[in-house]
Amino acid sequence: MRVVSLVPSLTEAIAVSAPGLLVGATDWCSHPGGLDVVRIRGTKNPDVEKIGRLRPDLVVANEEENREPDLAALRAAGLEVLLTEVRTLPQAFQELERTLEACGVSRPRWLDEAEAAWDAVVPYEWLSAVVPIWRRPWMVLGRDTFAGDLLARLGVRNLYDAHADRYPRIPIDELNASGADLVVLPDEPYAFTADDGPEAFPGMPAALVSGRHLTWYGPSLAEAPAALAAALRAAHR
Repeated sequence: MRVVSLVPSLTEAIAVSAPGLLVGATDWCSHPGGLDVVRIRGTKNPDVEKIGRLRPDLVVANEEENREPDLAALRAAGLEVLLTEVRTLPQAFQELERTLEACGVSRPRWLDEAEAAWDAVVPYEWLSAVVPIWRRPWMVLGRDTFAGDLLARLGVRNLYDAHADRYPRIPIDELNASGADLVVLPDEPYAFTADDGPEAFPGMPAALVSGRHLTWYGPSLAEAPAALAAALRAAHR
């Protein structure tokens, strides 16, 4: 079978579970390391003609990461597109299983390990947080997000989880006046670092976390609970 992935999380899940199945992936598909497949540009601007030339049996996509016009163009070219939707951890597990099954892959061990790791989570403590994903302008996690669901399972409540927008733009002054216990700064999509991000939140503990652990759904889910909990504990001692 020949598969093209338009989603970094699904790329890693397929490549780890069935090496050699993927023939194409986006420029943003960074895991697993050394993945040797044809690159078909980004998640928002895939090269539809190049994908067609790869003659895939299946293209895997996500309703949030990929644009409907691109998916419609792929379908119009006669390609089968499997579209996933992931807003919660249970959804992620269901969609991973559905995607791998569509690729002809039996359930991998890492998926069992990931479910077990999250079943064993004991929430650190109930903390409130703001979770920026971009600056200039400042944007944060809002309602109905996969990352927000993971944080809630770890005992961290996103203060903007009831906002009308999923990724609202919030002025930095409002974020600092929110009364949050801490700010959670992932290294993607914006690459927050110790020198770029925490200084905007004076007096507020900052948890620098891996974006792959917070926003990816795939093999990284097995190690995500421990990695995220460690970062939260280090910030809020």
